[in-house]
Amino acid sequence: MTPNSAVPLSDLATALCVIFILLVPVAAAGLALINTGLGRSRSAAHAILASLVVISVAAVVYFVFGFSLQGIAGGPAHSATLSGHRWNLLAVQPWFMRGLKFDGSFASLQAWLGMLSVGLAALIPLGSGGDRWRLGACCASTAILAAITYPIFAHWVWGGGWLAQLGAFYGLGRGFQDAGGTAAIQVVGGFTALSIAWILGPRRGKYAVDGMPAAIPGHNVVYIVFGCILALVGWCALNAAGAILYAGVPAGSAVLIAVNTTLSAAAAMLAALVVTRVRFGKPDASLCANGWVGGLVASSAAAPFIPPAGALVVGLVAGTIVPLSVEWLDLRFAVDDPSGAVSVHAAAGLWGLLALGLLARFPDAAHAGATAAPGQWLAQIIGIATLLGFVLPVTYLLNWFLNRFLPQRVAREGERQGLDLYELGAGAYPEFLTHSDEFLQR
Repeated sequence: MTPNSAVPLSDLATALCVIFILLVPVAAAGLALINTGLGRSRSAAHAILASLVVISVAAVVYFVFGFSLQGIAGGPAHSATLSGHRWNLLAVQPWFMRGLKFDGSFASLQAWLGMLSVGLAALIPLGSGGDRWRLGACCASTAILAAITYPIFAHWVWGGGWLAQLGAFYGLGRGFQDAGGTAAIQVVGGFTALSIAWILGPRRGKYAVDGMPAAIPGHNVVYIVFGCILALVGWCALNAAGAILYAGVPAGSAVLIAVNTTLSAAAAMLAALVVTRVRFGKPDASLCANGWVGGLVASSAAAPFIPPAGALVVGLVAGTIVPLSVEWLDLRFAVDDPSGAVSVHAAAGLWGLLALGLLARFPDAAHAGATAAPGQWLAQIIGIATLLGFVLPVTYLLNWFLNRFLPQRVAREGERQGLDLYELGAGAYPEFLTHSDEFLQR
């Protein structure tokens, strides 16, 4: 279900979309605080500055080039004919958003939301590369994300691309659905995070000679929990704006979307609390916070199309998946992911996409209510397979190639010293390290 960009939004829908999009950066602030709090104190300033830097790089690159590949539904695009169907592959839009009227239309609001969404996606890999990812390499990797991987997949889902056409051409429900960006933002960012963690390798001291991982706790739980609260506000806005602009739902659905988003996060956090209590004897604060965000991630795709009880199911499963995935990646695959970004955004995101196919009910005027769309689950499976078979390997190869020319990991001395001093020349908490003589008795 893709809205027709030629049909104008109502004044109410336009006003609500503007408000929602203005609140989306609150989600970015939440992720930035979570990433910073889960890292070491000696890299805190670097982490928070890198968050602002990658958002800036993503916005500029998306404006210059990325939007031209994503485009809008119904816009000009490259296509190919297969089995008698004309499949939409890639948008053809001018660079620098030329010709786009910023007048509150579908196209202008989609471009604005896309600029913020790609910034959110770019924040996710910062968590997996924490304490060892060079600032210049962050910028280069973000440029790849904003110019290639994000806009191409976003076009396939939101720009009238071939994944969205699965319903019209093969009767697979309404085609691949992703109202709030679980796939285009979260899983794409999560797979980029996995690629970065693989390329950088684990932090010094993370694994012993026998391969057993050591716990390296985050330095500020207050940042982490406060970031979770901020993320809820931004996520409700992101899900609502995406549903109106990309899924064509009425503006009044914003209430249901906010309720479902909140319930999914709450259920996921409680599930993570129980899992960590059972696994470790006591609840783990950072994993509970990861569960909360995992619930937000999983809610984004289906929030407009499931009842509140369905949102509870989505959250409970997501909150169970996240801590188990963190442990599994850490122990079995030696993936050192300080913020749990891969588990939170990729693993929980994949579940959210599948949950839409299993639980979603779409408006049906013929039946005066909401009904399941036959074949929707298969459309979601095809989208998941595309993420695993295209986005992940392409993202890894592009960043691996970048690493050949621009080493992404900081020097050994920089990791020992901390990225704050090594790359910025000053720490986030100077009073912890140096003391002036103003407090000495004279």
